[in-house]
Amino acid sequence: MRAVVVDTVGGPEVVQVVRTDVPEPGERQIRIKVAAAALNPVDAGVRAGVFGGVDVRTGLGWDVAGTVDAVGAAGRWSVGDEVVALHYGMVKPLGTHAEYVVVDADAVAPAPTTADAVHAASLPLNALTAVQALDRLELTSGRSLLVTGAAGAVGAYAVQLAARRGIKVTALARETDEEFVRSLGAAGFTAGGAGAGSFDAVLDAAVLGAPALEWVRDGGAYIGVIPHAEPGPVRGVRTGAVEVSPDGAQLAELVRLVDEGALTLRVAETYALDDAAKAHARLAEGGVRGRLVLVP
Repeated sequence: MRAVVVDTVGGPEVVQVVRTDVPEPGERQIRIKVAAAALNPVDAGVRAGVFGGVDVRTGLGWDVAGTVDAVGAAGRWSVGDEVVALHYGMVKPLGTHAEYVVVDADAVAPAPTTADAVHAASLPLNALTAVQALDRLELTSGRSLLVTGAAGAVGAYAVQLAARRGIKVTALARETDEEFVRSLGAAGFTAGGAGAGSFDAVLDAAVLGAPALEWVRDGGAYIGVIPHAEPGPVRGVRTGAVEVSPDGAQLAELVRLVDEGALTLRVAETYALDDAAKAHARLAEGGVRGRLVLVP
């Protein structure tokens, strides 16, 4: 089969499509025939060495939508099931940017019935990151939250999910994105920040870091989206960063929200698997609204 890998760190030019054996599922695993797989900033980060050097051949891709092709043992999944999954891991021999991928069975959820595989592939990593970040903040209905990067993939999900919880959401985004983020449920909007101590919490999807703490009230909370990169606490503000976890049950709930029309799936462009390097180059250009998705 074909799979997207890197052998060394660098720019989009180091991305390779290689031939390799089809992986076999172990106990409590399933194999998915990939229909679509999103390209995320974390893939670009791995490729570029943001998280360290590449010492061994590393497969790229975390998100997947496709069809169960083989099961490692009896369980809830059967060959032919349409599914989505998060294949967690910075360093793995094969990622989801491939024709087939093996994932843990408990990381899998039924695919949305209201979306095609290309759009479904944009859900797992970003939506799970958003909901797990919100869970870490522990905000109750009526509390105030600033979401930075609210028009981005993680930020947009965070706005929708927080608004459903009754949280008063203010979106920080470009002025041209105001109509979009308000359509997601943001009660407030800002393009340039806010007054000091204006919010109970900040979900920093734009990775602004320490400057975002100014907008949190004394004793409030800050959550980032890059593990171990959060700023230190000040004024009693609790700080942390979410490290996304694969969770099939939580992903299934997110799929349910997609099918209810409560979560918006956004795809910017699709690329053939063989054009993975071109997709990386497009991501590096910036300005992408929605996910780039690879199709084997």
